[in-house]
Amino acid sequence: MPKTTIDDRLLLGGHVNGGVKGSVSKAEEIGAQVMQIFLGSPQSWADAAPLDKDVDLFVAQVADKKLGPVFVHGNYLVNLASNDKTNLEKSIYKLRHTLFLAHRIRAQAVIFHPGAAGQTPKPDALKKVVASLKEVLKGYKGNCKLALEVCAGAGTTIGDRFSDLSTIIDAMKGDERLAVCLDTCHLFAAGYDVSSASGLKATLAEFEAEVGFDRLIAIHANDSKTPLGAKKDRHENIGKGCIGEDGFRRMLQHKALRGVPWILEVPGFSGNGPDRENLDILRLLAS
Repeated sequence: MPKTTIDDRLLLGGHVNGGVKGSVSKAEEIGAQVMQIFLGSPQSWADAAPLDKDVDLFVAQVADKKLGPVFVHGNYLVNLASNDKTNLEKSIYKLRHTLFLAHRIRAQAVIFHPGAAGQTPKPDALKKVVASLKEVLKGYKGNCKLALEVCAGAGTTIGDRFSDLSTIIDAMKGDERLAVCLDTCHLFAAGYDVSSASGLKATLAEFEAEVGFDRLIAIHANDSKTPLGAKKDRHENIGKGCIGEDGFRRMLQHKALRGVPWILEVPGFSGNGPDRENLDILRLLAS
């Protein structure tokens, strides 16, 4: 038997529209191996309620096309640290509903933004996130995980430092149902210099010390329109932003990141991203 090379482990894909009904064909169009989808509108509290037959067809198509893993991106309205009681209740319900539905479609994880502290001191806001997560996960025994996404750091968002994530996970007593998603644009915007060799080394050393690579379940692959530490979430096509091709080449070829699914969330070269062209660039830089 031939020896497995590092390329055999490389999984590249993107966030595709269409939900359970149309996403598989769109993933095929761009040549994705892995995919991320929304379950319903990301800017609405309304529940997604796909028919059982559509869920079954989606699962069958994913298997037939050898796609996967599948990830679900959580609703943007969710804020597990909200100071508004009604908003907090909606956030807990929405994330829990999404998690159970994601389990039904056999997704590997729901990737979500923890929220924003508002006027609450961050230590107290982190405690509120933990309490909310306990409610979300109460009684849940599915295989789909909840993945905390690193944030860009705008305003009072939680998760722009690895220490935020480790504080949450530690307070949850290392719950195995929790994972982490890194976003290259968010990291860069938050001040982690993944564009340089020394910056990447320091970033990954801090991540390993605070969180650990055993928690890393996915990477959102996005260049950044804004400079290091800008605290702005502005995605750019791969190699066309402030991170640049060399930055992505180093990340894609790093042994700790190579085997993690990479998911594009870029605008696309024709405004219809993620697109095949960005995927081809990732493959070229990874080779």
